[in-house]
Amino acid sequence: MDLPAHDLLSRLRRPLAVALLAVLAACTGSLVEDAPERPKQSRIDRRVIPMDVDPIMRGTIAAETIVTGFTPTVVRGYGLVFDLHGTGSRIAPTEVRVQVLKDLQRLRLGADGKAPDSSELDRLLGEENTAIVVVEGIIPPAAPKGTRFDLRIFAAPGTGATSLEGGSLILTDLRPGPLMLGSKQPRILARGMGDLVINPFADPVGVSTDTVNRLSGRVLNGGVVTEDLVLRLRLATPSHARAKLIASAINSTFPREPGQHEDTARGRNDEAVDVVIPPSYFSRTNDFVELVRHTPLNMASIEATALQVKRALIANPGAASAASLRWQALGKKAIPTVQSLYEYAEEQPRFASLQAGAYLNDPVVVPHLLRMANDSESVLRLDAIKLLANMGGNPRVNIGLRPLVDDADIDVRLAAFDALLKRGDASIGEVDVNGKYLLNTIGSKKPLIYVTQSGQPRVVIFGDEAEVVRPMTLTEFDSRLVVRGDYDQPLLDVFWQATDGGVLREQVRPELAEFARFLGHRATPEYPSPGLNMSYSETIGTLHRLWKDGYFKGDFKVEQDRILAELLRTEEGDPEADRPEFDAPEEDKDLAADAKERSGSGSGTDLDRASVGNPVDSTRPSRDTVPR
Repeated sequence: MDLPAHDLLSRLRRPLAVALLAVLAACTGSLVEDAPERPKQSRIDRRVIPMDVDPIMRGTIAAETIVTGFTPTVVRGYGLVFDLHGTGSRIAPTEVRVQVLKDLQRLRLGADGKAPDSSELDRLLGEENTAIVVVEGIIPPAAPKGTRFDLRIFAAPGTGATSLEGGSLILTDLRPGPLMLGSKQPRILARGMGDLVINPFADPVGVSTDTVNRLSGRVLNGGVVTEDLVLRLRLATPSHARAKLIASAINSTFPREPGQHEDTARGRNDEAVDVVIPPSYFSRTNDFVELVRHTPLNMASIEATALQVKRALIANPGAASAASLRWQALGKKAIPTVQSLYEYAEEQPRFASLQAGAYLNDPVVVPHLLRMANDSESVLRLDAIKLLANMGGNPRVNIGLRPLVDDADIDVRLAAFDALLKRGDASIGEVDVNGKYLLNTIGSKKPLIYVTQSGQPRVVIFGDEAEVVRPMTLTEFDSRLVVRGDYDQPLLDVFWQATDGGVLREQVRPELAEFARFLGHRATPEYPSPGLNMSYSETIGTLHRLWKDGYFKGDFKVEQDRILAELLRTEEGDPEADRPEFDAPEEDKDLAADAKERSGSGSGTDLDRASVGNPVDSTRPSRDTVPR
């Protein structure tokens, strides 16, 4: 039977194809080898983290987990400073200018909250009263949404600004890692805005002769976190049952607080437990994480556990910090054990118990800490004062701290003030000067002016009777400010020419506190008393000149520039702190995905950095410690 041509061809192709494949296999068989079978690796084995646990930490969450996402996060962005009185610049690199224009339009910073048109923005950036700047700051570890932090501002490279004095920062987006432009930018983590504080101790006449950098300044408390940062516990050995047990132990120790919308801990999977910061710990994230790490998994035998910790501490005094935190995490039932060491002979166990007693608000600890705070030979005076500051309402604490504002050690005096302020002591007066800064007064036999350079702008006057020394003539700000006073005159005569050209001639009482208020006050219908409406920077600059010229008989102390010190420490201590690679193992892909989502790229940010194999470092300096 004849077949159609196409059926014949089809039948011929099949045997030819088979034969061809056989020939190819024969020719290449000696060249191609079968791929070796990959050894099977247990997924659980790959995820196990080796843990080296100190005996005193056995039975705690730290013995079974490591903390990830607990590093400070450096954020940066390009911003715009205005109100510069002709010291800004129209010049800026094209790509930076374009980015700032896009940001201003997206943030809807035009009139009535509408996005400004390009012509309006071009006109704004074309003035010499504005300057494009770089904004940077450090978000505290695990900071919740709404956390405020300081910003450092400096003129962007390639611009022609000559000074940022008197300027204010427009709302600016801040992102983790190095500065980037366009679509490569990471996700927004914070925003910043506010008035700049330039070096207030510069000589305004010496613009061309002194070494002060007027192209750099700060915005105190100017940054605000826009979303909660991730805090996660990763289990050393994956287990759904252990993850559930860990979450239960944390939630028992830190139950949900008012304003907290979810449980403190929630098991994510068999490998990880997600943790949120309770509202009462928003300003003490480091304390919270350490307490979580030292929380016991078994809360059934607290008294016995407290005794075990005591025995371990006596055997090894070097474990004092861990012992104190373990007692704190155990709660009130640990107090009887802690009290037994309040007068222990060795300093480390004794102070560990005092720390725990103060945290647990044991009233028996108060006389011991006050004795230590008043002992001029003790190296733990400042530590004792800080512990007292954090105790609950106890009038004996306030009464015991008040005399320390007259101590011979100026650091003790400042620590005592900080403690009394934190406790809301009635001996401290406070006035809000038009939202620019807080003016505090406290009675003292030793006059002192203290000003802050981080957090809340604050001027503190020690000494109820501190006055401006007369006769005097003070000239400041290139003679725009002149203050005169004589022995026989009850008031000081003040001449002030504002930067907008307005001239004021006023009189003010010579009491230093009143003078400090007068400098920054702006007359309003509610408070019509006269004032010069100076900025915070101008106010503390004037007070410094007053002291430097001998018209104030006392000390002048300035809080250390914490943000610059922290940025330097971050850069020197970890070259990848700005944007470390999230070098996650296979089992950490869920964390890496979160990091990628934030950064907009394949590399993670320091807020998600996993300290695989290493618990969080409790010895790292805290941002809450302000060296002076």
